[in-house]
Amino acid sequence: MTPKERMEAALNLRRPDQVPTFELEFQLEEELYGRKFITQDIRPENLGKLSKAQRQGRMYELAEYMIQVYTDLEYSVIPAYGPHRKKLTEDGDLPDETRWLHRYLFEMAEGKMMLGFEGDGTFAIPSGEDMYEFSYALADDPDGMKKLAGMKAEAAVERNKKLRQTGVEVLMLCSDYCFNSGPFFSPAMFEEFVQPYLGRIIEEAKKEGFYVIKHTDGNILPILDQIVECRPHAIHSLDPMAGIDMADIREKAGDKVCLCGNVICSGLQSGTEQELIDSAVYCLTEGKKAPGYVYTTSNCPFSGALPERYRTVQKVWRELRVY
Repeated sequence: MTPKERMEAALNLRRPDQVPTFELEFQLEEELYGRKFITQDIRPENLGKLSKAQRQGRMYELAEYMIQVYTDLEYSVIPAYGPHRKKLTEDGDLPDETRWLHRYLFEMAEGKMMLGFEGDGTFAIPSGEDMYEFSYALADDPDGMKKLAGMKAEAAVERNKKLRQTGVEVLMLCSDYCFNSGPFFSPAMFEEFVQPYLGRIIEEAKKEGFYVIKHTDGNILPILDQIVECRPHAIHSLDPMAGIDMADIREKAGDKVCLCGNVICSGLQSGTEQELIDSAVYCLTEGKKAPGYVYTTSNCPFSGALPERYRTVQKVWRELRVY
């Protein structure tokens, strides 16, 4: 099977020949492969200095490099972020560089990997600067906040339609809802201010032919059932630092959604290598018992992590990935 076929099987709760892998984002490209994906000349503030032909050429070179990296890592889904991340132009369209990059990646992948991109539009944990204002607004103006939630969801739906046209096949919904101690929103507030809009985004995404992976860090157990009711294909990141246990989450939701993650992310930077190995082995052993499982870290291989630790994560996968 190709990496794409393995991912499709897992997302549809069918066991492939071996466990697929990917990450929401990969930030160790310079440490492991020699240079950054987004070099200084293609940062958004510098793209205006380049001609159209030069910008197209840089996106082609970026696509070649990304294909090289993600082929070596054997990812099933390419996190297809370019210099603009998820930003739109002033008239609400996708930037040219995003369209060019996706087209080149789609052609170069030759149907062996899928393109993934961020597609959420629901309320998340607000920043420290906005937390008080956001929280007061939920209490003082619930109707206004629900109107805002609806507008954000519809904007995400329209943006995602444009992404589908560029070859993106997997939407990664990355609004974070939970701390390690539990959700920012109580279950009742989540039902009121988040769940209907999450369900709307997922429903419309499926109509467009997307696979949908819902990501949130933290302890999701108090709102797990509500997320599952929105019917994403998969849930990520199953955060062990928040007490999420693979065997337990498999029993609670493994027959309804594909499970992604649970390899302890802090192990990429702290603790012993053996602790990281133990986490990876446990995730694979228990995850393979679910109808659908995708091996990933519990967030992403972040900048500042020890690159040799991520090689350890991959080594465990290659040794145990076959069903």
